[in-house]
Amino acid sequence: MGKSLIAHAIHQASPRKDKPFVELACGSIPETLLESELFGHVKGAFTGAHADKAGRFLAASGGTIFLDEINSASPGMQLKLLRVLQERRFEPVGSNQTIEVDVRVVLASNQPLEALVADGRFRQDLYYRINVVKIELPPLRERVSDIPALAMHFLRKHGADLGKQFVGFSEDAMAALARYSYPGNVRELQNIVEHAAVLGRGPKIAMEDLPAQVLENLPGILGAGRLVGGAGTDEESGAWAPTPLEEAMREPERRIILRALKANEWNRQKTAEDLKINRTTLYKKMKQLGIEGGERLAG
Repeated sequence: MGKSLIAHAIHQASPRKDKPFVELACGSIPETLLESELFGHVKGAFTGAHADKAGRFLAASGGTIFLDEINSASPGMQLKLLRVLQERRFEPVGSNQTIEVDVRVVLASNQPLEALVADGRFRQDLYYRINVVKIELPPLRERVSDIPALAMHFLRKHGADLGKQFVGFSEDAMAALARYSYPGNVRELQNIVEHAAVLGRGPKIAMEDLPAQVLENLPGILGAGRLVGGAGTDEESGAWAPTPLEEAMREPERRIILRALKANEWNRQKTAEDLKINRTTLYKKMKQLGIEGGERLAG
């Protein structure tokens, strides 16, 4: 889900934005059907091929095709993809007709391709052909600052589907979203927001609209929908003390980076690798979060 959003954003920011955006999760298609799904087929090419079918590459002509889980493609399919990338042409299954196509190809993997190449499970020539611009996407729990924009995107989408108008989230509801660990990453955030949109009755999503898994494991959540003993609270009285949302979200991200730095004895290169971000991004985040080079995590 997060990878798809980024691929779509790349498409929208490109000169191809007025052309088709087509996506396919390769792992969801049986290997025997993947070639037909990508390149199309002609009538009679195989049992069940009752008519000609245009594939995803032809459908994306002039635009962008996003192929997720490319690591699941077989060596034979990898070779066909390499040809399309190099020659910009292919043949539909069962046809001798060569079709030329102009399409931007964005690929994603849920496993590190470098390791698959080393193990002989991914073609080295294809890897070097596709590894032109690499974007690493850390888990959502390590991108706390992305949560508000994503949550609002999903709220608008599901609100429109339900015929409801929402203006946003209450401060405590957004703070709760910022603290959640998201084992299911962006897809889980979308599910959480959809749940909240179904239950929401006011213009803003409130704490009581959020599903149980967001609330039950978070320190300082009361059934009445107030935070106590955490960011944005008065720990002595248990009363809600409003805190700017950006500040509330900074602290979890700061804690994660500090712990990673401590675990790696402040080796920034190793810390960046563990957090799946590049070193420049780590330096930027340390500066934004006020983390000094010699700081140590207390406790």
